Amino acid sequence: MAVVQFPYGKEKLAFDLPDARLKGVLVSKLHDYTADAAEESLVREALKHPVGSPTLSALAKGKKNIVIIASDHTRPVPSKVILPPMLEEIRRSNPQARVTLLVATGCHRAPTKQELEEKFGSEITERENIVIHCCDDDGRGNLVSLGTLPSGEELRINRLACEADLLLAEGFIEPHFFAGYSGGRKSVLPGIAARSSVLGNHCSEFIAHQRARTGVLEGNPIHQDMLWAAKEAKLAFIVNVVLNAEKKVIYAVAGDAQQAHERGCAFLSSLCRVSAAPADIVISTNGGYPLDQNIYQAVKGMTAAEATVKEGGVIIMLARSQDGHGGERFFHQLADEPNLDKTMALFLSRDRSQTEADQWQSQILLRVLRRATVLYLSDAPDDLVRGLHMRPVHSLAEALECAQSILHNPDATITAIPDGVSVIVDGAET
Repeated sequence: MAVVQFPYGKEKLAFDLPDARLKGVLVSKLHDYTADAAEESLVREALKHPVGSPTLSALAKGKKNIVIIASDHTRPVPSKVILPPMLEEIRRSNPQARVTLLVATGCHRAPTKQELEEKFGSEITERENIVIHCCDDDGRGNLVSLGTLPSGEELRINRLACEADLLLAEGFIEPHFFAGYSGGRKSVLPGIAARSSVLGNHCSEFIAHQRARTGVLEGNPIHQDMLWAAKEAKLAFIVNVVLNAEKKVIYAVAGDAQQAHERGCAFLSSLCRVSAAPADIVISTNGGYPLDQNIYQAVKGMTAAEATVKEGGVIIMLARSQDGHGGERFFHQLADEPNLDKTMALFLSRDRSQTEADQWQSQILLRVLRRATVLYLSDAPDDLVRGLHMRPVHSLAEALECAQSILHNPDATITAIPDGVSVIVDGAET
């Protein structure tokens, strides 16, 4: 028997899996990677050797209005580590520059003062000019049009970014379940874009595209839209990092918004890519706390299982989900219609301009559900889980027994993915 540890909230659930039926345990090398320097040293070294760009200090010379797009409170970007070296580089050559930190909320709520202090530290929050992006233009002219995205939607972004004579961004890179990877160009779209631009980029046509998958950039229409937006916004320089399970920086890259991002994605890919191990039953998680607090977020971990479960198989998803579904719109888009095919047809019939908030998450969960039965082990109420067309279970033993019953096969093969959000699964058709 193989004992596998599955993160669940702040705990781990150990489970014995029979060797004869176990097709594989898909694990990222990311969390075992050891950096050869301290976090801030990695950032400073990246700034000294930018990819495809002059140094930040050189770029800042003579610039009067510099804007740094900074991540918001919903992302584990260690801004306390990244921003001080960036600000030092700017002021080394241009101490008189006006610097603004533009917080990229995308379509999220604005962070509180406490959340800003936790993210940036008291020194930065007290001394620097910080502006919170709002994706909804309230008539004050805070959003500026930059033309038409490849998706066909108008690109409107924050006026402060358009008026900057040097636009920069910080961020982090991780596998992303429809943009390929986070980081880089995502600072602009969705980071500082209008809600309508974000919805158009997340349209059902793009979400349904075969290249809109984890770890895929080439041919990915969502990525292409985002890249176009970053170029039109004149995003000149980025500093992006890769984090381990403890959210510590293990790698940093700086430079040209596209080239540096691609370098960082290549590094991450070298650690996160695993070969599919097709099986009747696939057990996955969302990596535990803080990413498994609701069902909405847990869809990401399900897509790793989707990439290696056999058609008509069973996915056992572990996510504590103590906060419930994670979004009323997400819940009702699925719960209010019992027919999955009818709901998918509705999503696909919508024009890009008709995209509704959270539709993309619902659409991806629908895609998973149409491939496999999902057994959901959580602390969420059973009726809530059933409303989202999944079957609630309360232990791994119960889940495995239920899966075998569904498949009418006590010898059904099993693949385990202890952390579904940290792997890029290659080699299986989805």
